[in-house]
Amino acid sequence: MSLSPAPLGDAAAGAHGAGPAAALAAASALALLGYVWVGLRPARAAAGEAAAHRPLRSAAPLALAWGAQFAALFLDISGYGLAVPGARFGFAPALSMTIWLVLTVYLVESRFLPLQSVRRALAWLAAAAVLLAWAFPGESRPLAASPWAPLHWVLGLASYGLFGVAVLHAALMNRAESRLRRKQAASGGLPLLQLERLTFQFVAAGVGVLSLAILLGWGFTPQWKWDHKNLLAVLGWLVLTGLLVGRRVYGWRGRRATRWLYAGAALLLLSYAGSRFVLEVILQRGATGGVA
Repeated sequence: MSLSPAPLGDAAAGAHGAGPAAALAAASALALLGYVWVGLRPARAAAGEAAAHRPLRSAAPLALAWGAQFAALFLDISGYGLAVPGARFGFAPALSMTIWLVLTVYLVESRFLPLQSVRRALAWLAAAAVLLAWAFPGESRPLAASPWAPLHWVLGLASYGLFGVAVLHAALMNRAESRLRRKQAASGGLPLLQLERLTFQFVAAGVGVLSLAILLGWGFTPQWKWDHKNLLAVLGWLVLTGLLVGRRVYGWRGRRATRWLYAGAALLLLSYAGSRFVLEVILQRGATGGVA
């Protein structure tokens, strides 16, 4: 599989796949350009510019890129234009959807909280995710092994997004702690205690959603087995649940807590995105249907 943007239909689809392929390319390119524009904007405004107007230069391009990325994800995941009706998914759309969900929360939070310092970093991450999903749009999954499979996928993606937001807040919390240790002045970000509270709220929400996803996959999927994906997902759930228990019982906080969060999030990232990357890119094995 090459790193060039992949067509949306197969060769047999012919001209039927040209329209959807062009739509996916246009949405992906628009999102990519918007994110690159935001990423290239200077972090600070010119001298004398009002603080309230500093983020406005990149707000419109970011919103446009966000909408275009959603359109690209819809065209890709829905399988629009495929010869055989059904969904399409893979490691790259999963990563792109995760970043899109993190951006969605960021766009809401930044209306009320000072989070402008991460705007450029998120834009570059989103640009990389869009490019990756354009190059590897996933594989067709015409059949679902269970009627609960779509809900299982949605809950799994939602947990990815929630843990991604938790990791973002944890990174901001670590940076704030480092500044305090070096006795540097705060740079207008959120207070440390508020960052910590938000981090664990998103962790708790993510654990709840992931628990439902695992229960659905275990209880309603005939092909459930202890493969790499499921084993890593359960290990990630154990680590993140252990983090919540450790915080509640032992008062874990600071770097000890964020290490557990990073470890659990990494296990979850490997569980689906990592396993699918190995199958789709390294081993180049097709999907077999069912819950993958």
